[in-house]
This record gives sequence, C-alpha cells and structure tokens, in this order.
Amino acid sequence: MTSTTTPAPPPTTASPERVADFAQRLIDDQGTVFSGVLTYLGDRLGLYRAMSGAGPLTSADLAGRTGCAERYLREWLAAQAAGGYVTYDAATGRYTLPDEHAVVLAVDDAPTSLVGGILVGAAAWADADRIADAFRTGEGVGWHERDPRLFAGTERFYAAGYRASLLGEWLPALDGVVGALRRGARVLDVGTGHGTPLLMMTQAFPASTFVGVDYHPASVQTANERAAAAGFADRVHFEVASATDYGPVDGGWDLICLFDVLHDLGDPVAAAAHARARLAPDGTVMLVEPRAGDHVEENLHPLGKLFYAASTVFCTAIALSQHGPGEGSRGALGAQAGPERLRRVLDEGGFTRIREVAGTPVNTVLEARP
Repeated sequence: MTSTTTPAPPPTTASPERVADFAQRLIDDQGTVFSGVLTYLGDRLGLYRAMSGAGPLTSADLAGRTGCAERYLREWLAAQAAGGYVTYDAATGRYTLPDEHAVVLAVDDAPTSLVGGILVGAAAWADADRIADAFRTGEGVGWHERDPRLFAGTERFYAAGYRASLLGEWLPALDGVVGALRRGARVLDVGTGHGTPLLMMTQAFPASTFVGVDYHPASVQTANERAAAAGFADRVHFEVASATDYGPVDGGWDLICLFDVLHDLGDPVAAAAHARARLAPDGTVMLVEPRAGDHVEENLHPLGKLFYAASTVFCTAIALSQHGPGEGSRGALGAQAGPERLRRVLDEGGFTRIREVAGTPVNTVLEARP
C-alpha cells in the first residue's frame, strides 16, 4: 500500500540553529540503527564471545578465532570502535573488548546481558511494513505472526532481569510466598514464552510443582524441550492456553505469575479476573511489568524511548490482534501503562489487596491478593 499524503511545505519559522541540532540528533539515531545491525552480527557470529577476555586483537586475529573473513572484520571493528563498543590502540592497530562491555554483550547468563534486545530490533524492522498497514487499518498483528527473532530476543532481554532479581528479591518480597514454595506450592505462569523464569523457580524449589501456559504452540514446545533437557519434566510442564482459558487446579493455584505479559493482552481485566477465579483463597498473583510513570511526561527519557517504541511495533499491535474491547483499563495497555492503570486492572479484576513490592530500573513488581 502506498501513501497518498501530500508533502508538507517547509516551515517558514524554523530556527536554523535548532534545525541543525535536530539534524545532528537524527544522524546520531541513524548511526545507532546501523550500529544495531552490526551488534546483531557480532552476537550472531560469536564475535563478542571471541573477543571476551582475549585482550587486544587485530582483525586478522579475530578472523583466526572466528573463521570469519578478515576484510569484513576490519570494517566491523572500526565501526565498533567508533561506537565505543570496543577500544582501539592506534599504535598497535589492535582492538579490545573491555570486560565491562563483555558482560553486557558476550555473557548470556550474566544479569547484565542486554544484547538480546538487538534481536527484538531486528524483528521490528522485519515487521515494519506490516505495522505500517496496521497503522492505516487499526488491525493488530499477533505475536504468532511475528519474525521469530522476537521470541528469542524478548526472552534474552528480560531474562537478565529475572536472573538478577527473581529469586533473591522479587519472590522474597511477596508475603509468605517463599515459605509456601519451600513447603510445596502450585505455581502457574501465564504467557510463559520459553519458560525461563518458571524453570528458574523449578530448580530453586523442588517441593513445588509448576505449569506454564502460552497461546503460542512453538514457544510451548521450546519450553517443554528445555524442561526435559534440565531434568525437570516431572515437576514442570507447559501447555497451550491463553490468559483467559487455562484451567483450575484442586484447591486453586497458590501463585500465579505474569511476567511482562499483561500489557500484551487484548483484555487485561479479563485476564486478571480469570486469575482471581483460579487462585487459592490465600493465593497470590505476582505481576511483573515494564517500569513506567503514570503520565507521558514522566517517561520521556531513554528507557521510555525504548519501551514506547517497542510498544508501538509489538505490544499494542499484539494486544489489538486479540480484539480487546477498546480503550481504558480493558483495552491495549501498552508497555508504559504505569502503576495507576495496572492497579486499576487488578482492582477491576477482583483483587482487593494490591501493592508494589519490588522494582528495578526496567521492571516493577506488584503483589495482588483477593
């Protein structure tokens, strides 16, 4: 579909100085876009892992360590140095990946690992034309319709925070939950994806049993494969179900988790109400959502820039694909909903005791009880 918009004439009141400043910002953003492609390649080809701990390297050295063509690596390294990802010693012609950068770029199980977000960016570009059409029609584009890099990238991006905080901070902040998990609790994870946080909990609490549900069959298959490979198949399994059609368990679920999923749902209030109906009388819902203020002006910073962009391309479009009933707390929340709207969703879903119990620069954690 092509645009029929008539080009606007240049504004006559534009300040030349402010035009120059904004043009420089756009150049910087364009550099960031291209740098993101090179970061994606560095991750996919194992270049960062090959440089991690290796000290100063020439492009020929890196070619020898990775099997990649030296001429491409020569250009890639220069671009990485220009972006500040690696350092360059002009006297020796060698490049170094600092240890402080390696734990962000090269060590997947580090709590500081963030390179997975680059895969999400790749998926955004792959889906950009479909999103342009959705802008015109108002239709959604579902999770299951997306570039597969979204699935792996989302998991890798959020897994860093889960590894850093879930077991040591978030669960202990919930009233009585860790004790219940140690004694033996029934735990459900809604929108589980590849199951990373649920598998962490399965390993940490051997007396409990765990179920993850997701409407995306390919993700459920991956999660079950990972459970089997870890030797946990007797205590955790994953099923295909949505946030509003998973079943009960005898006595109710003791803990229902929603990790960074509520804002992707077409009707978050219905999801909250379904969780309330399936919960044990003294059960708990743990809601993990992207950190945000309640008002747009509170989110006009680098993290807000990232989350609003992701919300436009992914979260809002995914929620709209589920035919939710519209705006307000029952419609597509977006990834910067803020605590006030989250509390309203939980309140309308039937919860009476709601409190924020923990948070990181990226996430906020709410506890909800009947």
